[in-house]
Amino acid sequence: MPDLKSLLAPVSCKVATLDLTDTDAAETALAEAFPADGETVRDIEIAARAGLAGGTLCDRENAGVRFSRIAKPDADPGGCSIDAVYMADSPGPIHTHTKGEVCLCFADGGEPAFEGRRETWMVLPPGSRHAPTVTEGKMLIIYWWPDGAVAWK
Repeated sequence: MPDLKSLLAPVSCKVATLDLTDTDAAETALAEAFPADGETVRDIEIAARAGLAGGTLCDRENAGVRFSRIAKPDADPGGCSIDAVYMADSPGPIHTHTKGEVCLCFADGGEPAFEGRRETWMVLPPGSRHAPTVTEGKMLIIYWWPDGAVAWK
């Protein structure tokens, strides 16, 4: 099995082509290119869960939220920072997506929802702001920030 970073590279290249201001179209494009039940997403999930279990993914923790960086923008073919977070009921830090955010969410116990949505591709538009929150279970989320653009608080 390829490593997680190389499995994420085609997604990064796709993210770089999307207009994240049109979240519905971006989510549709991602779901068509990388269906939730398709081989690419399955392989990403397998590799991510192995990294989580092995302690190489989400190896840092703050206030009940585990997280890690997978790639910096200069090392990613799509120019994104790619991160992972493992969350349950503790909210993450408030931040603004200055160029948007693309999330790939995997349930991991219960019936979790991230920002009210179940397992899925989710796109948050440029300028959106939140304290990321998972309810009703646990979730592993991989997310892309174009150019690594984010503003904290």
